[in-house]
Amino acid sequence: MDKKKLLRKKFFFKRKTRYFEIKEKFFYPLIRLIKKECIKKRLNIALYYPSSYEVNILKILEIDYFKKLNFLLPVIEKNSINFYKWKKSDVLFLNKYGIPEPTKSNKVIPDIILVPLIAYDKSKNRLGYGKGFYDKYLHKNTKIGYKILAVGIAFYFQ
Repeated sequence: MDKKKLLRKKFFFKRKTRYFEIKEKFFYPLIRLIKKECIKKRLNIALYYPSSYEVNILKILEIDYFKKLNFLLPVIEKNSINFYKWKKSDVLFLNKYGIPEPTKSNKVIPDIILVPLIAYDKSKNRLGYGKGFYDKYLHKNTKIGYKILAVGIAFYFQ
């Protein structure tokens, strides 16, 4: 088994055994970061639907500051992802990985992407799930001129 697969397995197990529900204050640094980015513009923020003991990022929808922003969720299309507008009350459909996705209407390039991860190191390198969806998406869109801020979301022990 290669090194990345071993790391994924180790940190997935660690996340599963040490998972905890987060409180609103967990998001305060994220709010500060978004306020810096938000200059007279209603931001499009790409979330992920939490699965496999990921940080429950959907909790931000309960925070007043976030209620005035636009949210997006990813949809896996072939070997890539795109982001579509989504509201908490919208119907979601399960994809082939069992992850809820919105309908494919109103595709949007996000200003900020909150990215799930398995682990990260001291140099802020992210270890993802191995399919490269987020990395490919960010590379493709920043290459053609979009400015997208990617923020990895994780527990401290990851």
